Amino acid sequence: MRQAVFDGEGSRIRWTEVSGEEPARVYLHGLGSMSAAYHAHIAARPELTGRRSLFMDLPGHGLSDRPQRFGYTLEDHADAVAAALDAAEVTGVELIAHSMGGAVAIVLARRRPELVSRLVLSEANLDAFPPLTAGSSAIATYEENEFVEKAYARVLEAVGPLWAATMRLTDPRALHRSAVGLRRGSDPVMRTILEGLDIDRVYLQGEKSGELADRERLELSGVRVLTVPGAGHNVMFDNPDAFAAAVAGNI
Repeated sequence: MRQAVFDGEGSRIRWTEVSGEEPARVYLHGLGSMSAAYHAHIAARPELTGRRSLFMDLPGHGLSDRPQRFGYTLEDHADAVAAALDAAEVTGVELIAHSMGGAVAIVLARRRPELVSRLVLSEANLDAFPPLTAGSSAIATYEENEFVEKAYARVLEAVGPLWAATMRLTDPRALHRSAVGLRRGSDPVMRTILEGLDIDRVYLQGEKSGELADRERLELSGVRVLTVPGAGHNVMFDNPDAFAAAVAGNI
């Protein structure tokens, strides 16, 4: 495990790392998750071994610190990841990012373009104000203190055992602020940033999640959009073969 300071109070973002060849692959998780739990089984596949791999836990999540005065916006998360990559002395990494982590990856690629050479986004948030059926929007309907004091426990019961296993490791206040920041989106919004990036971009959409909005527009900008058979939101669990093939660049 490695760590880097990401704010003025000495708070540390942490990641576990597997040594290997550059460019490094950096795995970013979604809201209320952690990277190793969602991505270690992918990085261990034969077609992906041998590369330096960093499993990054965003502030407030997993192994990373939970500062109470941190904003947890998409920009805040992106800057924390940038601090970690600077400490790891890597540039031109491949970011493999799920859900909220994908939104963070897009923002990072705009703010620190030298750090990112490729994006593999798995059901990343591209637009602000998603429907209430989205986890972030449901959490953001609460006031912060109400969520921390009352609703957090109810949400853990409602999300099911898989998501709850990592969400219970997320600081409630960080979870709420991250959800609010994700719902608000970036400026410009993530979709617009993604369309304008001059790097290799792959977007994975689970077949069970339905058609990706404005897919043709993304493809016209050079984003390769792949519909993954038999998969829902958690593509890396539902169809790990297709997920690994996308990361390896084989599809």
